[in-house]
Amino acid sequence: MSAPSVITIDGPAGAGKSTLGELLARRLGYLFFDTGVMYRALAWAVLRSAIDPENSEAVAALARDLDIQVLPPGDATDGRPYTVLVDGVDVTWELRRPDVERIVSIAARHPAARAIMRERQRAIGRRGQVVMVGRDIGSIVMPDAPLKIYLDASIDERARRRTLEIQQRGGSADLQHIRNDIIRRDSLDRHVSAPAADACVIFSDGLSPEQVVDLVIAHIDDGDGLQDSHAYDRAQNPGSAGT
Repeated sequence: MSAPSVITIDGPAGAGKSTLGELLARRLGYLFFDTGVMYRALAWAVLRSAIDPENSEAVAALARDLDIQVLPPGDATDGRPYTVLVDGVDVTWELRRPDVERIVSIAARHPAARAIMRERQRAIGRRGQVVMVGRDIGSIVMPDAPLKIYLDASIDERARRRTLEIQQRGGSADLQHIRNDIIRRDSLDRHVSAPAADACVIFSDGLSPEQVVDLVIAHIDDGDGLQDSHAYDRAQNPGSAGT
C-alpha cells in the first residue's frame, strides 16, 4: 500500500501526537504540520495585545489580522521541529510558555477564530504529502483524509511525558500541577476532541514513540498493523473507543 497523501493525527493534550507526527513525517519524507502551534501563536498574540481571551469578537479579529507562518526548522540548532513566525517574529519556543499554555484552550475555543484557523490549516493539507497533528483534523479540518489516527494515553502517562519534556528543556515542572492542568485542558477541549468515526485509535501507554510509528507504517504497508494496537487498547484501557 502506498503512503496516503494526507495523514491526520488527533488526540488529547500530552498524548504524544507531535512526537508521532514528527517521526512519521520524517520516515515518509512528508511535511510535519502541528496545527496546534497556530492556536498557540494566537494565544501568544492575545497576551501580547492584552486582549481578554474570553472575548470572542476580539480574538477572532486578531486571528483574522495575524500573519502566522509555520516553516521548516532550517539551520536552527536548538532542536526545534519547525519555525513559527507571528508577524515576522520568531516565537517558536515562546509558544511553550506557561502563560500561553494556560489560555490556549480558551482563545482557541471561539467558533469564529477556529473557523479562520481551520481554513488556513485546510489550505496546507490540500497540498498533500503532509502529516497533520491537532485536535479536530480528521473529524473537521480534513474529513476526507485517507488515513486518520487518534492517539490516546492515560492521564498519568500524559502528565509524566509532559513533565519529562519540560525537564529535558531545562525547566522545572511539578507532576501533580501538570496532571491537574491536563485534566483542565481535557475539559476545555472536549467539544473538539472526539475521534473521527473512521479513525484508527491507538492507546499508547507502554509503547515508545518508535513502536507507535512502526504500527502506523505497518498499517500503511499491509493494512494489518493497527489491529494489534486495538487489541492493546482494549486490554489496557477497557471501554475506550476503537475502530
